[in-house]
Amino acid sequence: MAIKRNATSAWEGSGKEGTGHLTTQSTVLNQTQYSYNTRFADGIGTNPEELIAAAHAGCFNMKLSFVLGGAGFTPTSLETKCTISLDNGAVTESLLQLKATVPGISAEQFTECVADAEKNCPISKLLNCEIKVEAELV
Repeated sequence: MAIKRNATSAWEGSGKEGTGHLTTQSTVLNQTQYSYNTRFADGIGTNPEELIAAAHAGCFNMKLSFVLGGAGFTPTSLETKCTISLDNGAVTESLLQLKATVPGISAEQFTECVADAEKNCPISKLLNCEIKVEAELV
């Protein structure tokens, strides 16, 4: 059975002067403001790229946790920062920067698990851009 999630966007006005609001099914985002300034400058609110970054970091961490578990390891912590690059109107890169504490794992096993999660998390599969991972085992 397919899992379906949704979000709604409402926008008023022109691309540069207008404003919008985002609401997610869970209402974690509820009428959350976004605009030209929040996307291309330093306005208060969110933007699509920031939301993609959060989704990719969260999905990657969860997938990595499952992959590590399948290999017999339980992570103490996985902290991933994702940076989405928008260039000339297209998402061109997603950079995942991971700091992980995984007791008992070798560097080789860790690298294999990270590569699996990078390739197979659902958001990685969704994105049509270069995906890079910088992983540090601490």
